[in-house]
Amino acid sequence: MARKTECIAMLLAGGQGSRLGILTKKIAKPAVPYGGKYRIIDFPLSNCVNSGIYTVGVLTQYQPLELNDYIGNGQPWDLDRQNGGVHVLSPYQQIQGSEWYKGTANAIYQNINFIDRYNPEYVAVLSGDHIYKMDYSKMLEFHKEKDAACTIAMLEVPWEEASRFGLMFVDDDGKITAFEEKPKNPKSNKASMGVYIFTWSKLRQYLLDDEANENSSNDFGHDVIPAMHNNGERLFAYQFDGYWKDVGTIDSLWEANLDLLNPKVDLDLSDSSWKIYSRNPVAPPHYVSSKAKVQNSMIADGSTIDGEIDFSVIFANVTVEEGAIVRDSIVMPGTVIKSGATVQYAIIGENAVIEENAVVGKRPEDMNDLEKWGVAVVGESVKIGRGASVEPKAMISEDVEEAK
Repeated sequence: MARKTECIAMLLAGGQGSRLGILTKKIAKPAVPYGGKYRIIDFPLSNCVNSGIYTVGVLTQYQPLELNDYIGNGQPWDLDRQNGGVHVLSPYQQIQGSEWYKGTANAIYQNINFIDRYNPEYVAVLSGDHIYKMDYSKMLEFHKEKDAACTIAMLEVPWEEASRFGLMFVDDDGKITAFEEKPKNPKSNKASMGVYIFTWSKLRQYLLDDEANENSSNDFGHDVIPAMHNNGERLFAYQFDGYWKDVGTIDSLWEANLDLLNPKVDLDLSDSSWKIYSRNPVAPPHYVSSKAKVQNSMIADGSTIDGEIDFSVIFANVTVEEGAIVRDSIVMPGTVIKSGATVQYAIIGENAVIEENAVVGKRPEDMNDLEKWGVAVVGESVKIGRGASVEPKAMISEDVEEAK
């Protein structure tokens, strides 16, 4: 029998992230850059290490290459260990041939052998596409105190947003009494965060039963957890009160980056007591020239700024030339914004080039029809030609020729 590990984490990082459009054309959603020097997956990985969980399986599927390279041996997160550490698990390595992961529960099912190797008492199942800081060890203590089969992290969301989430009804003891899955008219605002702790002996059996059920969609929220509930298992909700953002859409990714510039938002990435680790290329300090104007923005290492930046997040090795303006935008690594160009309410993908006098995006107040307004997106390595313009809400995946 394998040496017992109290708790291991399984991190679901296989999502295509289709709602992020061209930003996930070549990379998995958890590998999308965030906050100047991070990628989304840095958050759950760092939360694991900070919570004392040192065995992490990362389940990849869609476009895994960049994510695999990024995680590497896990050294930036202190996960390069002899016992445990981080393991990237793709479907082709698993139980039966080369079947793709059919759903979240099937992804864990296909890795039963990996989990059994560590003989854990508990398994944390985490999503790879949320921005938050959370101490899973406190949630595990709660799970043990309640003698739960499954504990689900819960966040109270604004009522007007509740219909986007899986919702729970909870009694005074924290026990879950009922579920609603994305209801049109919600009667609860207690939302599942997609962070679960299971007692492994229980979950293992439910995964086997779920796989044997031909009618199952093999999903935790739709199938496994309702099956546990219907069988009278002890299911509890663990209240979380900090910052949490699901960055599954263009708007939420844009908002989550700009939240870092808002002093009222409770997400401090400079807090050394709960550090978010990342694998950063070594770059020289950023350079902001005397001609530049920078207000309320974040500028990462290696960037050269001669233009005007306002309320924006500028990643590593970005160049903003004199006379260029960037407002309310996210500019990912290696991008060049040339003289006279204007970028507003936009996300610019890695290594893009915005040529002279090009215009990307618009301010909402400059629109006659607000229905047509939204964040403009320029894809990785795309070139926007001189004087060309990119409308709000546009997703540009091919080069745009210069204006005639």
